[in-house]
Amino acid sequence: MTRVRDLSEEQILERIVPLLPRGSATLLGPGDDAAVLAAPDGRFVVSTDVLVEDRHFRTRWSTGYDVGRRAAAQNLADIAAMGARPTGLVTSLVVPGDTELDWVTGLARGLADGCAPVGAGAVGGDLSGGPVLVVSITVHGDLEGRAPVLRSGARPGDVVAYAGVRGWSAAGLALLEADLVRVPLPAVPLEVTDGVLLEDAWERLVAAYLRPDPPLAAGVAAAQAGATSMLDLSDGLLRDAGRIARASGVRLDLDTGAFAKDRDVLRSAARAVAAATGLGDPGWGPGNADIDGLVGRWVWAGGEDHGLLATFPAGTRLPEDWTAVGQVHEVGEAGPVVTIGGQVQDVGPGWDHFRV
Repeated sequence: MTRVRDLSEEQILERIVPLLPRGSATLLGPGDDAAVLAAPDGRFVVSTDVLVEDRHFRTRWSTGYDVGRRAAAQNLADIAAMGARPTGLVTSLVVPGDTELDWVTGLARGLADGCAPVGAGAVGGDLSGGPVLVVSITVHGDLEGRAPVLRSGARPGDVVAYAGVRGWSAAGLALLEADLVRVPLPAVPLEVTDGVLLEDAWERLVAAYLRPDPPLAAGVAAAQAGATSMLDLSDGLLRDAGRIARASGVRLDLDTGAFAKDRDVLRSAARAVAAATGLGDPGWGPGNADIDGLVGRWVWAGGEDHGLLATFPAGTRLPEDWTAVGQVHEVGEAGPVVTIGGQVQDVGPGWDHFRV
């Protein structure tokens, strides 16, 4: 079994680079001191993110392929949330010497598959040894002549809409923590294994955590439809909706019945997690209130689905994949807050890097 310490840096890169996609905007890929990307708009959108072992992923659950898919997804979603088309990314990788080479090449394959839906390139980066696995990505995007869609543009009367799944990633994490789903998942796309469609909803929830699949095309579609504000939901619906509310100086009121389809998918997982973790009275098992509460927590506060939340002018025909989930109102006495059915919510729940 080949490990990273058995090869030189150049030998490792020789295994990785051929696996990475070039991307349609790449004028010069890996091999020189820097890559060159086309920016025909005259502007480019840039974002960066980092994944740290045992903070953002655990190797007992996540293969290198999983981490590559996750790293690509969360970075590409940030570009999509600006209404831009992702064009290319660079990756800095810190690897302990005893890491298996297959983990590193799996990461490259995961990055490639994550970039494929939008044709983005993985055009270079840096490689270093270190005590824990760290994956840091910087991603670029093209606005294609459009104005960027900011968090600060929501206006009273706008419709709040969402694209993507809600609560799936949080449920997948809970299933993993309760040891209810076997990992690792197959390296091929989860929906089809050996030509057979996987029907197990729990595996799809775990896949949503390990390998988020954000609705990247929905970001450009929203910008083209005139979205007034937008962001990527990585830290939980309430927390991220609160960011739009504060940036725009408005109140976002979400519908109590929103995400009904997601709730139906999540309910069986919630029952299993509740039973496995002792939620509710152990004498009779978890009750409906416990189940609904857990599902609600996943939907409203669960992070890392990387769906997109946006606001559109009233009367806008929402693009495909977008669903109305609320309204924008004047700020009111409570200030720029998030409400559900008119009731003010604490936007604190959700992921926080320094409070976990």
